Amino acid sequence: MAEPSRDLFVSRLGMLAATLGSSVGLGNIWKFPALTGEHGGASFLLVYVLSTLVVGLPLMIAELLIGRSTRANAYKAFKQLTPHRAWWAGGGLGIAAAATILSFYSDVAGWVFAYILKAAQGTVHTQDPAIAGEAFSSLISNPWESLFWQWIVLGVTGAIILRGASGGIEKATRVLIPLLFLLLLVVCVRSLTLPNAGEGLRFLFMPDFSRIDGSIVLMAMGLAFFKMSIGFGCMITYGSYFRADTHVPLLATRVMVCDLLVSLLAGIAVFPAVFSFGFEPTAGTSLLFLTIPAVFASMPGGQLFTTLFFVLSAVASMGAMLSLLEVAVAWFSETFRLSRPRATVLMTGAIMLLGAPATLSTSVLSEWTVFGLSLFDLYDFLSSNLMLPLDGLLLSLFVGYVWNRSEAWNALTNGGMLHPFYARSILFLCRYITPILIAIILLNGLKVF
Repeated sequence: MAEPSRDLFVSRLGMLAATLGSSVGLGNIWKFPALTGEHGGASFLLVYVLSTLVVGLPLMIAELLIGRSTRANAYKAFKQLTPHRAWWAGGGLGIAAAATILSFYSDVAGWVFAYILKAAQGTVHTQDPAIAGEAFSSLISNPWESLFWQWIVLGVTGAIILRGASGGIEKATRVLIPLLFLLLLVVCVRSLTLPNAGEGLRFLFMPDFSRIDGSIVLMAMGLAFFKMSIGFGCMITYGSYFRADTHVPLLATRVMVCDLLVSLLAGIAVFPAVFSFGFEPTAGTSLLFLTIPAVFASMPGGQLFTTLFFVLSAVASMGAMLSLLEVAVAWFSETFRLSRPRATVLMTGAIMLLGAPATLSTSVLSEWTVFGLSLFDLYDFLSSNLMLPLDGLLLSLFVGYVWNRSEAWNALTNGGMLHPFYARSILFLCRYITPILIAIILLNGLKVF
């Protein structure tokens, strides 16, 4: 098949780095350690790995194949595959989810970037919870400082996206991903040399099966779904930039393994240090901005390692933000026939405006609530609990029951490169297993049970 006149990722390494960059993010550095700490360590990790295999991996493969087959953005891809049916709504929902997530995710990324400067200056180098809490509160309660860092992050992301798939995303992630692994390894080595580090490793790798219950299973499935960048059009968009000879199932499996490795390295970086200095692994979402600085402040060279930790957190956030913004820019540019630079500038500006209420919800808009949720939490709830699982459910049903059988089979077998057994396994999961699990995630997220 001749390659279309579309900007494609140039190398196999670039495709892997870009796709992994979409999957890897603050979820690995922040959310995974926080949820693992809150839900029993290794017990949670075991369920998370199994959930990734039966929920995340099949849908990642399906999204990448849809993108490569259609060479189109998330909305247009479904229009091409089912021109006379309304499955385009799934693509539209994914684009809306990407924009919503980026609107508040860029806020958190802005905090991370701000903390690089704070850590380098030593203003968060303290073991006093009150001082650490005051440093974080002063950041999020200052509307102009919060907006400044969010807009800096979005501006940098937009500048990379403006250069296209190969010249921007691929080149950036080929630098960011190796740098992420290098920084993680440096922090891991330091963490493992601490006294009582073995306690943290046992917590992370020795499961207590008695702790596995329904709540842990649901939480792990939800994290696996979110972490694999499923449900917001990222993988469809990136798949559209893949070369025709790309072995998609193999690449997706490599991404899953590397993503899991980043999460494990983050756990190794965090939990030995947490246990060595007597902090609580159940600190939850405060782990990143309150507990981690206090942990590193307890060790020699702590200020340096605190700064390194926030640098690697910033690096992790960039890959995810690139994919989220690219989803919206690709749709905007191709739908309204705009040049990439113009589409990028307009969409980045729109995200800045859309994200401002979430950013200001911790300061001047703190009194504004919807159904008891702050605007930041509302964005999070709508995207994570409603849009993502609903779009993932539609995607699974589309692959399992709607996609033309011969086209789907040719895509799943990768033109004969993949053994039919694996293609049948993916179809089986998309028809009978994955939709049920995603429906459970959706209903749980909506507090139905």
